Amino acid sequence: MPTSRQETSRGVLYAVGAFFIWGLFPLYWKPLHDVPALQILCHRIVWSAVFVALILLLQRNWGWLADSVRDTRRLGIFALSSLLLSLNWLIYIWAVNDGRVVEASLGYFINPLVNVLLGRFFLGERLTRPQAGAVGLATLGVALITIGVGSLPWVALGLAGTFGVYGLLRKQASLPSLEGLALETFLMLPLAAAALLWFEANGSGGFGHLGLATDLLLVGGGIVTAIPLLLFASGARRLKLATVGLIQYLGPTIQLLLGVLLYQEPFGPERAIGFALIWSGLALYSGAGLLGYWKQRRLQQVRPAAAAE
Repeated sequence: MPTSRQETSRGVLYAVGAFFIWGLFPLYWKPLHDVPALQILCHRIVWSAVFVALILLLQRNWGWLADSVRDTRRLGIFALSSLLLSLNWLIYIWAVNDGRVVEASLGYFINPLVNVLLGRFFLGERLTRPQAGAVGLATLGVALITIGVGSLPWVALGLAGTFGVYGLLRKQASLPSLEGLALETFLMLPLAAAALLWFEANGSGGFGHLGLATDLLLVGGGIVTAIPLLLFASGARRLKLATVGLIQYLGPTIQLLLGVLLYQEPFGPERAIGFALIWSGLALYSGAGLLGYWKQRRLQQVRPAAAAE
């Protein structure tokens, strides 16, 4: 039997693997720049559905699907969450192929702080002083970027907002990662497949017309979508939330480096200052979370000792 330390090590490996793959996503979607973002999204939905269906078939894991279909509340929530997830995917794919990898990375940097605000307004969670300070610094950072660049970073805000609300919905009707992704893609599958047939009928379809490499990337989009989600689910089960919270910044950090160093996207003083403020807010948020975790852990260690006396 593996020890708890071995399980933690595996969890870190799985989580790092998931966020590392997510960080490298621009390298995957960039070569598909000749295919419209909406078509890429439809292929991603269709092939993700096929891939997860094959896994479920191998596992003989279908009992949950009938229960989900009968549960109208769960079905309604997942219908909304699948729309939000699809919109998030669409914004991200479009941003990457429009040369906005840096702005996309900003969206995933501020996502944890957006989650704090959503928890405050929709779940009645109270903001601690460090959380309020972190949100304030991030807001100031976004404002400075907006003023410096001359336009609102709507890609970043759109990504953070859609993924934040998506997570909020998934809290209301949870399913394990694989089953949740399966239900979301199954719900969107008819629309995505119909759209691809329509694109093909009017002569604008990319599949089968832009070379074998493009076709393989479109089909493989389902695999690269599912694998990091499964890795993340395996890692999150083995790790403390505070540990996952720190590892999650690996993904947008890699994306930022790719945008600046590989794709030569602009990163002038206004963006540098704005990002610095946002990173300061994240450091405050993460530091407070870690401090609270260590205090709670020490308290749990002290209580048994006091009881023994």
